[in-house]
Amino acid sequence: MGRAGAWVVRAGVGFGRAGLAAAVCLLVPGVWAGAAGLGVWSGPEHPWSWIGPAVIVCAGTLALAQTVCRAVRFLVARWTGTEIPTGHREPMPVMQLSTGYWWNGFSYERTRRDAVMDQRMRLWWSDPATWRDLRFAVIAPVTAGVVAAVPPAALAGGVLGLTGQGTAARLAGAGALALALGCAPYAWRALPLVAVRFLGPSRAMVLADRVDELTSERADATVAQAAEIRRIERDLHDGAQARLVALGLALATAEALLDRDPDQAKALMREARAGAAASLTELRELIRGISPPVLSERGLVDAVRALALDVPLDVAVRADGPLRLDPPIEAALYFGVAELLTNAVKHAGAGRAHVSLVRDDTGVVVEVEDDGRGGADARPGGGLAGLGRRLAVFDGALAISSPPGGPTRAKMTVPCAYS
Repeated sequence: MGRAGAWVVRAGVGFGRAGLAAAVCLLVPGVWAGAAGLGVWSGPEHPWSWIGPAVIVCAGTLALAQTVCRAVRFLVARWTGTEIPTGHREPMPVMQLSTGYWWNGFSYERTRRDAVMDQRMRLWWSDPATWRDLRFAVIAPVTAGVVAAVPPAALAGGVLGLTGQGTAARLAGAGALALALGCAPYAWRALPLVAVRFLGPSRAMVLADRVDELTSERADATVAQAAEIRRIERDLHDGAQARLVALGLALATAEALLDRDPDQAKALMREARAGAAASLTELRELIRGISPPVLSERGLVDAVRALALDVPLDVAVRADGPLRLDPPIEAALYFGVAELLTNAVKHAGAGRAHVSLVRDDTGVVVEVEDDGRGGADARPGGGLAGLGRRLAVFDGALAISSPPGGPTRAKMTVPCAYS
């Protein structure tokens, strides 16, 4: 295809996009024009000559603003790949209290329906994103809408001019047609620029969302820490503490039998020594579960390699040299790898696994892949969801790809500095 053909294709695509952008942006002004036409048709002496149009303008703008913004986000994402978040506040779950009333985050209502309706209305009025959408519905027609309307308007003018009478009309029509073809590939591009500038969440909204996210992450970290403390207490109480109590009783009995029955005392002391060894092993396992010594002494890469030797899988570990991260991040990634390998053994029935630890421009990327049956899902309340929450504390993320039949690929990314 030559340059002329490519230009025709670009012009055709641009013309279609410009038409869509103009139709969406000028939807609200269309309602205004209809309301004005109704006022003119009613006549100045009619009582509805200005009340009716005013009601139509207000109601139409409020009703169509969010629809227009939703359509603009869709078009911008489809044409440019730029995702513009809505920024709207999410409603909290409506809960029924022991008194029988329903709480929606703002007020108590007698029925769930009343609570939901009241919540929606209050959120609509108090959400800054609502007024941002209304502002965009007013700004878009006089910016992106006017620019996007140039190709369709010029095409219509060109057709009228070429079909008219006289040389001047035909020359004007040819010029309008040339204008339509010339600006068609570019006119629609005003819409993404205006949308990103005026439709994206404001800095205050981004900061508020970040505060909510950090608050949630802090709550998750607090819950996880409390659960870990309870696990340690339970392991100490049921394991090492019980063995040490039995050890003390055995030594006291051996001391009492030392003069009367030395052989029995020696047997009790041998049992006590075995119990002490078992207690020491349990304490070492408990310490390893809290913070593996190899992780503190030799870093993440060697700790993962040591972990791979203890897993009943054929595990290959690849790393871009030694990685020394902050201890909390190293611990989160180490236990993340441990959980993923454990899942590969227990749930996926895998025989082989591959662990990769790679640096990038912003931090570290750890990937774990196994040849199991697949189907892994980060469902709410599951281990993978918990792992994602632990990584989110460090602004990290967990991505899972696990189609039925495998393989399962888990990617942990944490932005951080390393040495």
